[in-house]
Amino acid sequence: MSQLAARDPAVRSFEATVESVDGRRVTLDRTYFYAESGGQPADRGTVGGAVVEDVQRDGDRVVHRLGDDPDFEAGETVQAEVDDEFRTYCERAHTASHVLYGAGRRLLDDLGYGGFDIGQRKIRVDFTTSTDVDDEVLAELERLTNRAVWDSLPVSWAEIPQQEARERDDVAFNTKTEEGVMSDADTVRVVTVAEWDWAACGGTHVSNTREIGPVTVLDRSNPGEGLTRVEFAVGPTAIRERAESVRAAREAARSLDVGVADLPEAAQRVSREVETLEADLRHAREELLAARLDDLREDAIERDGGEWVVGTVPEFGPNEVADRAKELAGESADAPDAVVLSGADGATFVVAATGGDPDAGDVVDEVTAAFGGGGGGGPTFAQGGGLDATPEEVAAFVRE
Repeated sequence: MSQLAARDPAVRSFEATVESVDGRRVTLDRTYFYAESGGQPADRGTVGGAVVEDVQRDGDRVVHRLGDDPDFEAGETVQAEVDDEFRTYCERAHTASHVLYGAGRRLLDDLGYGGFDIGQRKIRVDFTTSTDVDDEVLAELERLTNRAVWDSLPVSWAEIPQQEARERDDVAFNTKTEEGVMSDADTVRVVTVAEWDWAACGGTHVSNTREIGPVTVLDRSNPGEGLTRVEFAVGPTAIRERAESVRAAREAARSLDVGVADLPEAAQRVSREVETLEADLRHAREELLAARLDDLREDAIERDGGEWVVGTVPEFGPNEVADRAKELAGESADAPDAVVLSGADGATFVVAATGGDPDAGDVVDEVTAAFGGGGGGGPTFAQGGGLDATPEEVAAFVRE
């Protein structure tokens, strides 16, 4: 049979006869505690004054796992209390997932139901759809969901022949969460949000969408091939998340000196400006490094019978320097025999580029032998880092 909690979710307090006590595992002759299934967590509350930590189905039985050993025995009548706050949250969250799916019916192509779960702070619904659920679609899902909440649509549930339910194109089925849906081999429980959504479901629900309250879509992801996961919140979490989003939007609008509605256009403009500035900065740095290398070329030294360009390159990283050093060492027939440059990028580094004679790796080995650190490379290019010296000291060592 379907759970009594799903049949009559308004019941929060009831008396029952204890059928069995096995340590902290207790069964009753009847229970309005919801046993975990279909993505909805187990109810909380008390049985005979003992805290209920978990509720699970075990065949035809519903087993209540208590936090402490009970002080009652089989055959006794006990008072049971379902935690009203948690049950109400689950009812609102579960019904909200149906309303969100109903919104998906109106927006998403090739829609299918891929999963559902209620967490303490957020709820997720997994869709199968060929539609790209981008930011615009996500915003429209939230808008339509909240509109259905505002429209105060009646929510009802009934058990109908399973064959009839499966022949109806409007009833959503999810094989992963059908546990608890079937009341027997021939019928299925269908939850209906009037003219909005129809789903095979064994969970607890509110009787009208207005009881859900505000819904805030939090994020989307792709948990598996063909699935789109939409996470949302209801209740205080939804209100807090919405308030934080509005606050952030207003702060950003003030910073950009525009209205909130103009934020997307302003953000795109700023992004373009940043891209332009970054490109200009890269170009300026390239020119500055080229000018620095030109100066060092003019002050080239003679070492080991060849022309060596040696010096420091402040404010540049090893990757920037490495590329220019390679270019300079291989620019033309009158290229220097060796280019050895040192700088600091957190720690002092050295790069060496040659035509193969002298060996760039040998040059870097000499420097690391003198100043520690490590490095390596081949005959035409090598670099080292972590040197225990300033760039000026490294350059002076190579010139000697």
